[in-house]
Amino acid sequence: MERRKFIQAGSFIVAAFLLKHNLYAMHLTITPKTFYFKDDGLIPNSKYPLLVYQNAFTQRGSKGGDWLEEKFAVNHWTNTWRWGVYPFHHYHSNTHEVLGVFSGTALLHMGGEQGEKMQVQAGDILVIPAGVGHKCISHSNDFTVLGAYPNGLSPDLKKGEKGERPKTDHNIAAVKFPATDPFLGKGGGLIKIWKT
Repeated sequence: MERRKFIQAGSFIVAAFLLKHNLYAMHLTITPKTFYFKDDGLIPNSKYPLLVYQNAFTQRGSKGGDWLEEKFAVNHWTNTWRWGVYPFHHYHSNTHEVLGVFSGTALLHMGGEQGEKMQVQAGDILVIPAGVGHKCISHSNDFTVLGAYPNGLSPDLKKGEKGERPKTDHNIAAVKFPATDPFLGKGGGLIKIWKT
């Protein structure tokens, strides 16, 4: 191999190595936005904040869904599904939930009627603590998320109706702290933020 071609090939290998490791380092330094919601009497919400990773990944469409499924599974968030978000306020009292948006956009209402409306788009990941209300107000035709739960738990579905509490409050208090963040694993996200 000619010296010039050898140096050029070596440069490409080094560049690829540096790019891979820089992207890995960037991945570990991503900090999610946090949103706290108070109990409004119907939706209990949580002492833990909702975490929103914006533009966390680049894959879109079914490849994005596959990427999310693999990423979440590595971090032990499984029992996945692909669909939208219900158009009514609801929460889960027996498990935390992660939603990865891999297609389209939507306006979500988080935290119940007294909560906050937020625009989400493909590339965003939401880590929703047990008890935190969520609802879809409007969405693009292609809006799709991949949902998953720590250790593959099966979520209940609560709507903030009379008679749900105080049983759901006891359920929420009994939900185990996740061993990993669905996106960052043991290196960050809820592991650090929810423990402070």
